[in-house]
Amino acid sequence: MSDRILIFYGSYRSDRQGIRLADYLVQSFAERGADVELIDAKAIDLPMLDRMYKEYEAGTAPAALEALAGKIRAADAFVFVAGEYNWGVQPGLKNLTDHFLEEWYWRPAAVASYSAGRLAGVRGAMAWHGILSEMGMIVTSTPLAVGGIGKAFDDDGQPSGEGGAAAAKAFPRFADDLAWWTEAARTQRARRSAPY
Repeated sequence: MSDRILIFYGSYRSDRQGIRLADYLVQSFAERGADVELIDAKAIDLPMLDRMYKEYEAGTAPAALEALAGKIRAADAFVFVAGEYNWGVQPGLKNLTDHFLEEWYWRPAAVASYSAGRLAGVRGAMAWHGILSEMGMIVTSTPLAVGGIGKAFDDDGQPSGEGGAAAAKAFPRFADDLAWWTEAARTQRARRSAPY
């Protein structure tokens, strides 16, 4: 059984650099045998949060929200590709994430961070760790952090330069950590119902 992994990317900027990291992760997880899909917040373009998915009467949620809720519920694990904005999180990715709550429960999440600078988005990643934990996910501890994102991947999402080489070196452990927790969570869900 292959793991169903959703990779979330949240930049709305016109010159999006992190999408190359997202593409690299999609390719790399697929090469490991995962059933992987990129969820691009800009492409889905949910409105600023007014009502969460759970606050709609059954069958009345907007189509994009309904479709995404189904994908989240069907996933085994999540990867959040997190750019750092002013020492914090990207508003587009945070807005998409906040539309849901119970749909996230009891699955692992990993955070791949990036920035133009040498700190590689780690301050944003630290913020995401707390956010995702509060939303019911088990967040893995193995980082994948890419600095100098503008030169770290080519147009096809292939690693290039020092940043890309570091990402390629870090990816196997990052993916192994997520795979371990994915199997553990799936096994536990099969053994017993969630406590709430």
